Order: sequence, then structure tokens, then C-alpha cells
Amino acid sequence: MRSAILRPWTKRSNRLALGVAAALAVAAPLVADPATPTVLNDLHLDFLPRTDAERARIAAVTAPPRAFDAPQRFEELSAGAATVRPRANADAFSHPSGNISFEGELDFKVGNGLFKKIWVSAPSSTLASDGLGPLFNARSCQRCHLKDGRGHVPEGPQDTAISMFLRVSIPDPAQSAAQAEIAGYLATLPDPVYGAQLQDFALPGHAPEYRLGITYAERPVALSGGETASLRVPSYTAEDLGYGPLHPDAMLSPRVAPQMIGLGLLEAIPAADILALADPEDADGDGISGKANIVWSPEFEAPMLGRFGLKAGVPTVRHQSAAAFAGDIGISSPLFPAGHGECTPEQTTCVAAPHGDGDDRVFEVDAEGLDLVTFYSRNLGVPARRDVDDPEVLRGKRVFHDTGCASCHQPAFVTHRLADQPEQSFQLIWPHTDMLLHDMGPGLADNRPEVLADGREWRTAPLWGIGMTERVSGHTQFLHDGRARSLLEAILWHGGEAQPHRDAVIEMPPEDRAALIRFLESM
Repeated sequence: MRSAILRPWTKRSNRLALGVAAALAVAAPLVADPATPTVLNDLHLDFLPRTDAERARIAAVTAPPRAFDAPQRFEELSAGAATVRPRANADAFSHPSGNISFEGELDFKVGNGLFKKIWVSAPSSTLASDGLGPLFNARSCQRCHLKDGRGHVPEGPQDTAISMFLRVSIPDPAQSAAQAEIAGYLATLPDPVYGAQLQDFALPGHAPEYRLGITYAERPVALSGGETASLRVPSYTAEDLGYGPLHPDAMLSPRVAPQMIGLGLLEAIPAADILALADPEDADGDGISGKANIVWSPEFEAPMLGRFGLKAGVPTVRHQSAAAFAGDIGISSPLFPAGHGECTPEQTTCVAAPHGDGDDRVFEVDAEGLDLVTFYSRNLGVPARRDVDDPEVLRGKRVFHDTGCASCHQPAFVTHRLADQPEQSFQLIWPHTDMLLHDMGPGLADNRPEVLADGREWRTAPLWGIGMTERVSGHTQFLHDGRARSLLEAILWHGGEAQPHRDAVIEMPPEDRAALIRFLESM
């Protein structure tokens, strides 16, 4: 029965994937790509450079649509050949890349087991699982990224903030040598007592760092056609501080865990293609001035293009995975070797506590374990678009482009040809993001810089899978802190560079607004 259900979609997707390959394939020899400086190039990827002919073909297949009476070719396949069949249940984001090999699927499943692993305190008889905390936000990766989807804001006093926390930093009057290599670096330091993020759980004998407090005020918004919307305006507090007051200059920024799909494909987009979209001085005068976040990589000991995190503060999936192990769970790895996780020297009891890196273990998760979790995270499949030929979806797509949403939510890219990542290699993908930082206005500002991102700038969020949020996560909470309770509210929070586009949505005919939402829901 299962094969009978899968076969029609699989055959169709394979035909489309072969069509993509035919549309992009060229026979010319591969030559060096001079488009990006070595220091910003794709150090994490073993890729073949593109020829001029290949670039021309890619430009043609990723060009903006000229008509909206039918879908673009291959638009249904959000992730190219890596696209997966859209499931009707909450597991829709938890399947491996559609083009993964049998051996790769085995590694994916082992990585999934590590992603779901419940860590325990040290010392423990379960040596492969001890090392939790002592301070932490969750006991496993899956606890924050439930079903590999979005986290949620706590609903009422009885609900925990297990998939949401506060980042914290203070201004840094001096820069390290590594930071000095990055022009325009907005230097910050962790809070001297609380570190770079606040943990609201602790092992016995240790005090949690805080309890997240949130209050909301409603702000009505009048829309055309007599319609109205209401935005909830959040205020955040760090309550019940366990280690004394925060630094007087502490800057707090809320974070809800993002969905996990498509990360390996975003990592495989050529840096040159992302940087080509940057216009930090708005030289073309269109009001959009996206810029790249250039961050220091401890993995490669060089500045690299930031791709991950809500302000693009992390360059690779492996780095992001290791940072989450350290900050969220308190687990050491080759990239972040401290056994006490994110505890600071001021938290002496935490630093001195037993950790899971004794005996023959150097790290609580070793290089092999980190690589398996990285492989899993790279290969969480993106579901296919739905209803791409529906007339209302096509109308909404026209509104999306006519309104200028695609200026930041860049629809399509083609990934590098990769020697050792066949799942991500040379795929036409439709993530609807430019991976760049944009000024989103005072309403969304967290007033906390992150490398080159100032307190009003955020990375353009990928839109693929956004229409399946309720199916997977059981809610419709969007933006970096989940304040938006619907896609319309998320749009209405846009300001700064996106203010004219937000205003256009308010003023457009209600039928166009509904079609725009319908288009987003098809992703």
C-alpha cells in the first residue's frame, strides 16, 4: 500500500528532477570561479567552479517570472531532486532528502537518534549520554525543534519556554584580532556573569539563570475594505535571576527555535550568488539595501559568509549544530570544547561540576557524533509545493512579485556542484530568501548587534514550508520571537526597508491580500 501511494508522486518528481538537470547541464569544462574573494568563499564545501555557459543557464532558470497564468518550470520541486512528498501529518518535516542514498539514509537515521537523544547529568552509567548542563535550555535538540519544526512561545504561566530563550550581550570597547579582520564589526561581549544566552533549567544543586517573562499589548491595524487586524506587541523581562543582576549595559534579544528543513541546501548556495544580491548602499535606488553578514569561523579560522541564525551570525550547519549543543544543552564538542557548556568563570559551581568528558572521552559529543547530527540537519527534506497551478495561488504569486516581496524573498537559486554531498549538489531550489540582512524597522528591532548586523537588521527568513507550520508545529506563530499569530500579522510587522511593501498590503484590495496569503500557504 505504501509503495502504491508513493509511486505516482515519485515518478512525477523524478521526471521533473531529470528536467531540471537537463535544463542546467552543460558539457563545457569547469574553470575557476573568481567571483568571490578566497577569504569569503565557500570554505566548507568541496565544489566544482562554474563555467560562463553554466552561469548563463542558471540565470535563465532562476529569472523572475514573466507571466502568472501558469507555474514556472520545476516550481513544485522546492528542493529540486531533494524534495520530499508533502505528508498530511506532523512528520512532514522529518524525512530525509528525496534523493538520498541507502547508505545516506542509514547515517540520517543515526543522526536523528543523536538529535533526539535525551542527555543526562554526569557522572552516569550511560557514558555516551552524560554531560548535560549544568545549565541548559533543553535536554535534547528535538525538545526545541519538535518534529523539526518551529518552536513556540510559552502560553500561560504553566507553559515552559523550552523552545525560546533570550540572547544577551554587552558592548565591547575593544576588538579581538579575529574581529579586526572584519570591517564594520559591531563588537560585543557575553554578559560577564550570564554568558551569551540565558538558560532557564539547571541540574540539582545549581540555580537556573532566569525565568522568561513576556507580556503583550494589542495594536489594531486598519486594512482596506473595512477589514482589521491586531498585532500583539511583546515586552520581555529576565525574571528570578539566579546569579545576581545582569550587566547594566546588557542587551537582550528573544529567539524562538526555527524550523530545520533545507539547511544543507541553503549552505550549498554559492557565496558569489548571495553576495551578488547585496546592495548595502542601495546603489540602485530601490529602497532595498541588503547586506551580507561576514562572521568569524572557529571551524576554518577565517571570516566567512554568515548564513544561519536569525541574524546570519553562523556560517555552517556544523558550526550551528555545535553551538546549539554548547549553548542549549551544555554539551562539549570539537568546536566548543568546554565541558560546562555556556557557564562563565563567574559561575564557579557550574564550572567545577562533574562533566561527561572524563575517562577516554575528550568531548561529550565527539567529531563523529557531531558530523552525524550535521548530516541529519543538512538532509531534512523540504516538502513539495502544493497547489502551484491553483488560480488563486497564481494570483497571489503575482501580488507577491508586483508588491516587491521578491526583492528580499529571492525565489530561486542553483546550488554548487558538490563532490561529496550528492543530495545538495546542483539543485534548482526555491527557498524564497536572499540570505542577507535587512533593516526591518523599529517595530521588530531587538537593539542588539550581531557581528555586522545592527539592532534593526535581520536575515530574510526562508519561506519554504511556511504553509505547513500548523500541520507540523500545531500553531501559526511567526517571526524571530513568535509574536505574529498569522502570516498576515507577520507581514504587517515588516518595517524599515519593507515599509512600502507592508503599506501596499494594507491598501490593496482584500481579494489580493487573501490571494497573497493563499500563495504563502502553498509553500
